[in-house]
Amino acid sequence: QVQLVESGGGLVQAGGSLRLSCAPSGRIFIKNAMAWFRQAPGKEREFVAVISWSGGNSIYADSVKGRFTISRDFGKNTVYLQMNSLKPEDTAVYSCAADEGPPMFGMRLMSAAAYDYWGQGTQVTVST
Repeated sequence: QVQLVESGGGLVQAGGSLRLSCAPSGRIFIKNAMAWFRQAPGKEREFVAVISWSGGNSIYADSVKGRFTISRDFGKNTVYLQMNSLKPEDTAVYSCAADEGPPMFGMRLMSAAAYDYWGQGTQVTVST
């Protein structure tokens, strides 16, 4: 069982930036798409961004386009989410997820059902 570990969350003022990191525990290399989802209190989990195994393709939720950037470092076996121009409505628990299915990159990866492994999440709080 692959375990994903997130870090980098915290409290930031509106307009500020944070960078989240996600890596599998142990010597496990994720050879497929990885994504970030978020869940705010009282709301359903929502898709944020996904990146392909090669790093050459990505999809973003409309709400974060132009502000968030997903990337991956193969050498460090880590996926990042750079979040700029943060807004109070970005406040949520952010979780990373990994897909172990066939390497078919597309809109299906915007659904949580596409992922096999999840992290515990890291809290991001944006104050006004």
